[in-house]
Amino acid sequence: MGSVYSPNSCPNFPNATAALFKTRFHSIALYSVFFRHARVRKYGAELQRCRLDAVPVDLGDYHPLKPITVTDSRSRRGGRKGSTSSSSSSSSSVAPDPLSSMLEGTDPLSLFAAASANENVNELGRKRRENEEEVGADFEPWSAKRGEILARFTTTEKLSINLFMGSDKNKASSPSSAVSEKVRTRLEELDDLEEGSQRELLNLSQQDYVNRIEELNQSLKEAWSSDQKVKALKIVIQCSKLLSDTSVIQFYPSKFVLITDILDTFGKHRFSLWSYLCLSAFLLLDSFSVEDVNDTAKETCLNWFFKIASIRELIPRLYVEAAILKCNRFLNKTGIQETLPRLTAMIRGIGDPLVAVYARAYLCRVGMEVAPHLKDSLNKNFFDLLASFRQIHGDTVQNQLVIQRVEIPVYLTLYSPAIHWILQCVAYRAPDVLLTEMMERCKKLGNNALLLNSVMWAFRPEFVAARATDFIGMIKDCDEAGFPKHLLFGSLGRSLACADPPESERLPILNEAWKVITKVRSPQDYINCAEIWVEFTCRHFTKREVNTVLADIIKHMTPDRAFEDAYPQLQSVMKKILTYFHNFSVLFSMEKFLPFLDMFQKDSVRVEVCKSIMEVFIKHQQEPTRDPVILNALLHVCKTMHDSVNALTVEDEKRSLALLINGFIRMVSFGRDFEQQLSFCVEARATFCNLEPVIIQLIHTVNQLAMETRRVMGGSHSRKTAAFVRACAAYSFITIPSLTSIFSRLHLYLLSGQVALANQCLSQADAFLKAAVSVLPEVPRTISVEGKQRSSEAFLLDFINSFLSTLLVVPDHPEQGVLYLVRGLLNMVQDYTWEDNSDAKVRVYISALPLLAAMSQESYLYTIPKVDSNETLYGGDPKFVAEISRLCETLIGQVLDHLKTLGREEGVRRQGSLAFSLFSTLLAHGDLRNNKLNQLAVNLWNLSHKNGHCDTRTSVSLSPTYTFSYKLLNDFHP
Repeated sequence: MGSVYSPNSCPNFPNATAALFKTRFHSIALYSVFFRHARVRKYGAELQRCRLDAVPVDLGDYHPLKPITVTDSRSRRGGRKGSTSSSSSSSSSVAPDPLSSMLEGTDPLSLFAAASANENVNELGRKRRENEEEVGADFEPWSAKRGEILARFTTTEKLSINLFMGSDKNKASSPSSAVSEKVRTRLEELDDLEEGSQRELLNLSQQDYVNRIEELNQSLKEAWSSDQKVKALKIVIQCSKLLSDTSVIQFYPSKFVLITDILDTFGKHRFSLWSYLCLSAFLLLDSFSVEDVNDTAKETCLNWFFKIASIRELIPRLYVEAAILKCNRFLNKTGIQETLPRLTAMIRGIGDPLVAVYARAYLCRVGMEVAPHLKDSLNKNFFDLLASFRQIHGDTVQNQLVIQRVEIPVYLTLYSPAIHWILQCVAYRAPDVLLTEMMERCKKLGNNALLLNSVMWAFRPEFVAARATDFIGMIKDCDEAGFPKHLLFGSLGRSLACADPPESERLPILNEAWKVITKVRSPQDYINCAEIWVEFTCRHFTKREVNTVLADIIKHMTPDRAFEDAYPQLQSVMKKILTYFHNFSVLFSMEKFLPFLDMFQKDSVRVEVCKSIMEVFIKHQQEPTRDPVILNALLHVCKTMHDSVNALTVEDEKRSLALLINGFIRMVSFGRDFEQQLSFCVEARATFCNLEPVIIQLIHTVNQLAMETRRVMGGSHSRKTAAFVRACAAYSFITIPSLTSIFSRLHLYLLSGQVALANQCLSQADAFLKAAVSVLPEVPRTISVEGKQRSSEAFLLDFINSFLSTLLVVPDHPEQGVLYLVRGLLNMVQDYTWEDNSDAKVRVYISALPLLAAMSQESYLYTIPKVDSNETLYGGDPKFVAEISRLCETLIGQVLDHLKTLGREEGVRRQGSLAFSLFSTLLAHGDLRNNKLNQLAVNLWNLSHKNGHCDTRTSVSLSPTYTFSYKLLNDFHP
């Protein structure tokens, strides 16, 4: 390959333009003088001369954060005639700050502080009202529980529903009817609430039932919008009656959710309507008082409450009145306070305990919306619930469960949403003394497991954690027949995951809990409970206890491959372990951690778990590691991620996996054991061969390793160090061709060549640079960038410029001739198939001129220690300078020919740009004292400005430089 770059073996490049020289519009002598008269550079003196002078600045009292004061003095109208002075002058040399002027000198932070000060007066009162009369964001709303209830309580049984069809008596009065006639008609309609035509729909599926309820809800909205208020009330009453039906008992919680949605709609419409009728336009709906309501509106509202009270059945009467409970504000100040206890007492008349508990839940929900400060009513509902709980074991309920073939544990779960909600309302912002009272009442009921579970769910975790030992004692005394104890321990574990029990009680608590959990036979029930307590274990104990827990999980979940049905819970266990254990030497020293990881045998789940491990490692590993336990384990984890890549893997996923693996590679360091580090890179290359970004990272790592070797050895180049650097170079040289990205190969060849050169490995550097030149013809005309096809010319030119800057310090090979790498690069540039109407090739020629100018200097701008560049090898030999001059003649000739061609093709804009680029190069590197070279520069300047397409800003900045260059040359060459 070396002979390719010999000037004698490539005669076509210099001779290809020989014929053009004869017909060129400038004499050859005009530009051949460029390097015969190249400006001799004294880089140190130039740098010192161009350095800016330091000017002392007296800041005085100036501070960048102080407001700027500007004094504006206007000139008087009677000023001197013909005066050319400005109409205004500033007493400060600093321009006015537009932001300060907008604020009129006021600091924006001061404005905020002033506004905050004005609000502080009422802050205490506002907080008091918020604590007593408002529900804050820390209260979980009913809407958050709605979807879970509908998804959890389903049925395959057939359902039935009664639909209101209307009555012939319900005809709207004519416009000419008197007001009294209209009122009488309305009263008759109200009397006929339960006598209208009805249709019973039987054998409905669950989805059909939901659709029918939604139809009723829509009918309610349509009736309300069409001013059929009585029809709307009839729909609400009939829907409320459905809540007394428990014929399909498993579906009752979902039925409650659907029906109460209709009740909520009715209540909001009724309140909005009366607000519109009763209040003045300027009053806010949430701030009015009963004095603002007129007497007519009060009477209308009271009539509706009386009519609702006349509904014969208890359940619809109770629910409808509760739905419009907020409307009591229109009647008197204490209406809500008086109504809530009455409605609470009414629920005692409901015989079915399941229906009663949900009625209490709805009343508590409405109460929390309209009067959360009335805690007595909430507490009374819960205490009434406790008193009626014995009905669950009565004959009526038991017979019903036998008929519907429902087991008692399943039946008890139906109570959970209602009891949870009631207790959430009771426990909201309640003191811990109330929890003690609740626990005592539960003990009196024989530690009912269902109630105890709800209590632990409802109260603040801090309150529960402080009494964890007492709760464990109560759990032990519970009857496990209706509610399994492991569910109770699960609820206790959720509280302990959020709050810490006393330190002396933690180990006994864990032991007591795990005694129960480990005896659970169902793998699904076991892992549901174990998952909760893993966090408590990780939070308060060492790897010994966590390892014991993992061993128990493996023991329970391995038989019959039960882990396949519990991947979400197992992933949660892994996440909690990684949350508390960031020391991976401790983590991987757990005997059961990797066996636990092996339980994730589904490919997609296994990869996700491995990604979570690597994310934690990269985030929390502060120092590079060489721990063999960590390296072996993480290599296994990374290999799992790598092996998941196939032909169907999307690029984003590949990129994500590569980032994680690269993060691991960067954290591996064997200190001064460089051979071990290189061995690791060799192993990693074989392991991660399918991810190109990882291979690129490994090449960068090896190059850094070579440079680190040189740094540690203090620049000395012993035989052992040289052998190791050559081994690193061989690693890169073998690995780079495996990359598919052409520009990745080019840049890595150049980088590796630079590293080899810095380590005095001249043969290896020469091989890398030759390889880079040989790859250039393979560069496609377009490449994919972020999924879009773009021209590769800009990227190729950027690489060639970097390559040219490196060639300055690369010594010529003694067997290849003068400037063989430069000639080889230019040969490739000439033979490359550029885009049509492209000037890229000529721009490369122009970019090569500064390199050749730098090579002609006696002392180079930069060198590499202990590497003899051409300045040392040739020592300014005239033959070497003449060879540079001949090459420059050829390049300039090519550029001028191209400029002439652009003039014929009417590419005047491109012609002007290229002429100006060549002019700038001559200005920077040529000896302008030579008249012929000076004339060429003048001609190029005129050509670039001939058609007005030159960059005006650049040309203006270079105009004085053209003249100033003479002064520089005279200073340096007197």
